[in-house]
Amino acid sequence: MNKTSRRGRRPGSPNTRDVILETARRRFLAEGYHAVTLRSIAAEAGVDLALISYFFGSKKGLFGAALALAVNPAEVVAQVLEGDPKTLSQRALRAMLSVWDDPQSGPALLAMVRNAAQDEMFAELVKEVLEREIVDRIAAWLGGSHPRRRAAAFTAQMAGLMTARYLLRLEPMASMTPDEIVRHLAPSLRVALQDTSHANHRRAPRDQR
Repeated sequence: MNKTSRRGRRPGSPNTRDVILETARRRFLAEGYHAVTLRSIAAEAGVDLALISYFFGSKKGLFGAALALAVNPAEVVAQVLEGDPKTLSQRALRAMLSVWDDPQSGPALLAMVRNAAQDEMFAELVKEVLEREIVDRIAAWLGGSHPRRRAAAFTAQMAGLMTARYLLRLEPMASMTPDEIVRHLAPSLRVALQDTSHANHRRAPRDQR
């Protein structure tokens, strides 16, 4: 039988998808989104261009998958959301610091942020990943009133820490230990997550007097 005649299958070894992802991640982070073409990725990975469409559908799909090689937001958030809700802020901070301080994943993430600042399309794709894999997941976990607003406020504070510590190297934030950062920032993150709608309703009658 001729295996190439099977529908829904493309030639390639079992690790072909991983080779494409590794190549795409390296190229995207080094050159930005616009400069990299699917044809050039296929050529460098030594695969047929059709394989990229088969595995990932589009350049956007390939970027999203390649981004997960550095750090998979869905997996990190899923781990953070496990455990006592009262200590979510501490867990989130320690998870983020661990990933960004890691000599393997940290530099790749920093390169991604720098590319996002320089490339509008790249920034849009990063935003989509953050909204889908972080904001939406936290919002679903929170429930209550305006969960997405609270999740976005939480994510914005985390992004601010990332920018100050790793991109701008703002002191003393850049030199603080994880324990120090958790001690200083966890309280404000808890406030961002709080559902204050019931408290506002209770205060309203007194405020109107």
